[in-house]
Amino acid sequence: MDKTYNPKTIEKRIYKSWEDAGYFAPSKKGDSFCIVIPPPNVTGTLHMGHAFQDTIMDTLTRYQRMKGKNTLWQVGTDHAGIATQMVVERQLEQEGSSRTELGRKAFEKKVWEWKEQSGDTISNQLKRLGASTDWTKEKFTMDDELAEGVKEVFIKLYKEGLIYKGKRLVNWDPILLTALSDLEVIQSEESSFLWHFKYPIKGTTDSITVATTRPETMLGDTAVAVNPKDKRYRDLIGKEIELPLTNRSIPIIADEYVDQEFGSGCVKITPAHDFNDFEIGKRHGLEVINILTKEAKMNQSVPHEFIGLDRFVARKMIVETIKSLGLLDKIEDYQLSVPRGDRSGAILEPLLTDQWFVKMKPLAEPAIKVVKDGKLKFVPENWSKTYFDWMENIQDWCISRQLWWGHRIPAWYDNEGNVYVGKSEATVRKEHQINPSIRLKQDDDVLDTWFSSALWPFSSLGWPNKTYDLDTFYPTNVLVTGFDIIFFWVARMIMMGIKFMGEIPFNEVYIHGLIRDKNGQKMSKSKGNILDPLDVIDGIDLKTLTEKRTQGLMQPEMAQRIIKETKKEFPKGIPEYGTDALRFTFAIQATTGRDIRLDLNRVEGYRNFCNKLWNAARFVKMNTNDFEYEPEIEKQTNANIVDLWIQSKLSSLISNTEKNFNEYRLDRASNGLYEFIWNDYCDWYLELSKSFLNDANKTKSQKSQMKNNLIQVLEISLRALHPIIPFITEEIWQSLSKENNLASIMTQPFPKNKNLESNDDSVAIIEWLKAFVTNVRQIRSEMSIPPKKKINILVKGPSELDMKNLDQTMSYIKDLASIDEIKIIKEKDDVPISAIALLGNIKIFIPLEGLIDIEEEKKRLNKKYERILNEITSMNNRLSSEGFINKAPRDVVDELKIKCKNAEFDKTRIEEQIKMLSLS
Repeated sequence: MDKTYNPKTIEKRIYKSWEDAGYFAPSKKGDSFCIVIPPPNVTGTLHMGHAFQDTIMDTLTRYQRMKGKNTLWQVGTDHAGIATQMVVERQLEQEGSSRTELGRKAFEKKVWEWKEQSGDTISNQLKRLGASTDWTKEKFTMDDELAEGVKEVFIKLYKEGLIYKGKRLVNWDPILLTALSDLEVIQSEESSFLWHFKYPIKGTTDSITVATTRPETMLGDTAVAVNPKDKRYRDLIGKEIELPLTNRSIPIIADEYVDQEFGSGCVKITPAHDFNDFEIGKRHGLEVINILTKEAKMNQSVPHEFIGLDRFVARKMIVETIKSLGLLDKIEDYQLSVPRGDRSGAILEPLLTDQWFVKMKPLAEPAIKVVKDGKLKFVPENWSKTYFDWMENIQDWCISRQLWWGHRIPAWYDNEGNVYVGKSEATVRKEHQINPSIRLKQDDDVLDTWFSSALWPFSSLGWPNKTYDLDTFYPTNVLVTGFDIIFFWVARMIMMGIKFMGEIPFNEVYIHGLIRDKNGQKMSKSKGNILDPLDVIDGIDLKTLTEKRTQGLMQPEMAQRIIKETKKEFPKGIPEYGTDALRFTFAIQATTGRDIRLDLNRVEGYRNFCNKLWNAARFVKMNTNDFEYEPEIEKQTNANIVDLWIQSKLSSLISNTEKNFNEYRLDRASNGLYEFIWNDYCDWYLELSKSFLNDANKTKSQKSQMKNNLIQVLEISLRALHPIIPFITEEIWQSLSKENNLASIMTQPFPKNKNLESNDDSVAIIEWLKAFVTNVRQIRSEMSIPPKKKINILVKGPSELDMKNLDQTMSYIKDLASIDEIKIIKEKDDVPISAIALLGNIKIFIPLEGLIDIEEEKKRLNKKYERILNEITSMNNRLSSEGFINKAPRDVVDELKIKCKNAEFDKTRIEEQIKMLSLS
């Protein structure tokens, strides 16, 4: 082993060795375990959210592989219709070309070329993160076999009447020129205005006032509605309005949808450009007048002076014209929810178009039932409520997109507009006996990306073909995903899995939180707080980091702010932390469902943990290089107390780690492993082993037994740690063999307790030793007594059990606390001026003569005493407050009680100390 731990020199080498050896492939032995990766967009690069999620999935996969399961982590990428088309269109624009100039076939070829060039980016990033996915089974949602599955699903749903085409209002993106589903709409709270217009009542000099946030849509009004219970307008129902700026009259209708308290209580109805108005229009048989083109410009249905104007230019002109006619009542500032496309950011328009839809309620019913019946569980369980809220109010899904990149809808039309659905034009002609002379044209639209993603758990395993993977791994075991795509993806996979496979696609859905920055802010380009996981792994200089964070920003002020904040946070850039440190940071914070604050100080802390593990392994190797390790040694019935203690602690650790992995509590598993390695193994066991191995009174056999245990505990710990930090554990584990011919830690079983002692007596004795040594070390530290300076101590009041403990641990205590002599004195014996530590009923005295300045020590203790008194008073005040007790979380209250109790103990000890020094 190298003297220092350097992740850069080992990670790529180790990953290649795993991949070359085929260790990621299913073993075809044991029970199956499968996770499907939420396929990242082929356009993108992995962000911290991906890295967090992939760490969870890889940890679970590695753990189950070591448990002997036939394991598959199914990997792949999503074709990401809108996102990919946007990327390639931008490239064409830079080249002075366009999609329409190329034509559909040439454009699709261009996208495939781009995919081949950049498609490996995400795969390579996943490899850097240590992902143990079977790359030989990597899938892409536009692969031929997956495309066949998409067609089969569409055709079956169409034939069953669950897919239909209809003219409906949809969310229309005027930039991307496509319909979007409700889930692709971001509701943005923005400042705007509420315009109040007067509409003249036909045949009178009176008018009624309507309020609108979209004045341009008035040109498409076909009614004004009032509430039938509104006495103010009851006499006007049935009369007509002269619609300003048009030569049309529109009726005043009564509908209970109208809120009497909003504005004047009169509502303009534009069925072609508002979802609620569309439903009112259907109820009252109103005309539907579309006034917008697909580019959101005014069309031929409006007065000639407005034709061709952008919607917002037309808005301004309409308000000015209404004002000049004396029909503008007032304008108010108004906060409203503006619908924007999640990809383009454009303000969307409700637009009446022909689209394909899936009837969702028949598919939703069995998907709701499997969760209610407990066949499919959410972890944490509270997310099932979110699932039910959406599923029980589900609307039909608009699945057509006006794009060229994606799964083209398998529907053909003849000249008379008849539609034929099938796998190919040839199949359609044969099935419907269509004469070759009749021209058929395929639908231009493609399917929503989420349509093919909904099939992922079975299409990625080979469906609709019967394959070993499909037969073995479906249903999969657990889906690991964020809460933000429960509706987009999780619910739809459940529905499609039940429909086409007859069973749920996964048994459990593990919902993790979002990754935020160290201040709890969401990571975003505009905030300038995005961190690339590979920059944390490999390190990055300040110049490159600021360039990455400001790339593509159009606002100079924002770029300058981000540069300034980045320099302040990372004055020297980001150092190299390595993959394992980042993975451990994610794992130890992976509390189910809660958001994660990513603080690089924590990553640095877990890099130090890796260093500690590395150095511990080097210590073990240096102290056992004359010894041949026996991994299958039987239980050590005559083992020394230190070995019995560490094996007992290890036995408990393995049990708890297994339990926590099985319950998806990676945070608890990681915490337990951290505490064991850092505190029990490194800080205590290795120190105790030094004392044991340096003891001339120990026999060669006894020392051999401890050397074997040193290696055994390390080796077992490495296997327990491996699912979380795979690289460093592999490197150390390989080094344990003198011949260096071990296969891989990946192929080893997860630790069992069969060869580990569990001895409660040894645990109690060593915990007593630790407390004794810690007390002595604390006094040394407080009084600046050099750690290596030998001292004498006096012990007063030990019980029979204490004497037994002392007898068994005397040599260890002397070595670890640098003690020359330990003398037991009677209760009545005089004690010289000493520092005092309390251990249960025992008083430990360290005579101070010749060690410290007594007067300075009195001053220090008095200051400390005052501080502790203030802390105790403050804590007692909080604990006596009903408000605090009733409102604070139980664990916070319990923690404060323990803290207060410890402070009282310290207070007693200091009182004894002050009393002792005052006698001088």
